[in-house]
Amino acid sequence: MPPKILKLIKVDIFDKIKESMGPLGQYGKEAHGYFIFPKLEGEIGPKMKFRGKEVLTWSINNYLGLANHPEVRKTDAEATAEWGLAYPMGARAMSGHTSKHEELEAALADFVGKDDAYLLNFGYQGMVSIIDTIASRNDVIVYDSESHACIMDGIFLHKAKGGKSFVFAHNDMAKCEKMLEFATKRAKENGGGILLITEGVFGMAGDIGKLDQIVKLKEKFDFRILVDDAHGFGTMGKTGAGVPEHFGVIKEIDLHFGTFAKSMAGIGAFVGGDENVINYLRYNLRSQIFAKSLPMPMVIGAMKRLEMLRDQPEHKENLWKISTALQTGLKAAGFNLGKTDSPVTPVFLEGDVPEAMQATMDLRENYNIFCSIVVYPVIPKGQIMLRLIPTAAHTLEDVEYTIKAFNEVHDKLKAGKYKSDKITSVL
Repeated sequence: MPPKILKLIKVDIFDKIKESMGPLGQYGKEAHGYFIFPKLEGEIGPKMKFRGKEVLTWSINNYLGLANHPEVRKTDAEATAEWGLAYPMGARAMSGHTSKHEELEAALADFVGKDDAYLLNFGYQGMVSIIDTIASRNDVIVYDSESHACIMDGIFLHKAKGGKSFVFAHNDMAKCEKMLEFATKRAKENGGGILLITEGVFGMAGDIGKLDQIVKLKEKFDFRILVDDAHGFGTMGKTGAGVPEHFGVIKEIDLHFGTFAKSMAGIGAFVGGDENVINYLRYNLRSQIFAKSLPMPMVIGAMKRLEMLRDQPEHKENLWKISTALQTGLKAAGFNLGKTDSPVTPVFLEGDVPEAMQATMDLRENYNIFCSIVVYPVIPKGQIMLRLIPTAAHTLEDVEYTIKAFNEVHDKLKAGKYKSDKITSVL
């Protein structure tokens, strides 16, 4: 038989784009600028402008209402006027290090009960890099199945260098224990250690990671814990120090990660832990070693926000007053809020993607309520999730109006008023 001749086919790397724009991009033509990449304009707060009219906004992670607080605005403006947005220039390891950066790190470490802390330019980038830096190819990662995308990308990097990982079903402690058994065996074979990663507050559904039960597993297994507390920092615990404080396990959590993008209403993040571990990250965290330092106005602004978070508990108290009223009212009206234990308020409804979009349009156009919509593949097919984020800046009148509107929209959904064979463009 003559040898087979392979015909080389020229493939352009962009060809795949013609076939699929991805799970969100497939709806881009109808949804861009409305459901995806919407433009909220005006002063940050419960009432903002959307497509030229005022809407009651439940979509911004401004938990403590600090984004437009007069004290915060004043500090931001003065710091920008004094320092500009460029200073300090360069990465911290080279020329971008200042005493103000150190001061903020010390204050953050003290607040979350850790020896030391390290500033990060961004939360997402920071988490990816922490995982990549801490876990070598011989180490094993155990993680919750509903971990945030930044955690998953960090794990992908770990796998890319030959590392092993085991995933346990969301908040399932029996499965977590089983995965730790597998991880222990693998770690011994490779001469590595184990890093368990979970979240404080799971930002999509609002339920809390079972840190109290996870730390008890340290009695049986040898592992370290990294907690992504982006949504818990500032909202959970007696002082707002987060979910580790809420459960009384601050000392047992090895690495406490938090962001400034939620309760602190800013940009940046931090990781707290033992002094030697944080120093290791300072000298090895690629996303910071090769990135420009956090600008001075953001550092000074973060110190002001942390001061208010720590010394003005009325912001967290009001957040919980609004959250409790909203969730209690929605539950009383028969809505399914899942297992949320935090201010994050998911409202689960039954329906398909076109119905979800029609219902959301009704809320925005006829009730002037703006909230986020979540559909498949983030949640199972046949479900719709409307995600509400209460803040300290909302009022009880906002809550009452929203519950009334949700009741009316839910009745229409059940009556089939939003049934459609296709996604209707509103642009």
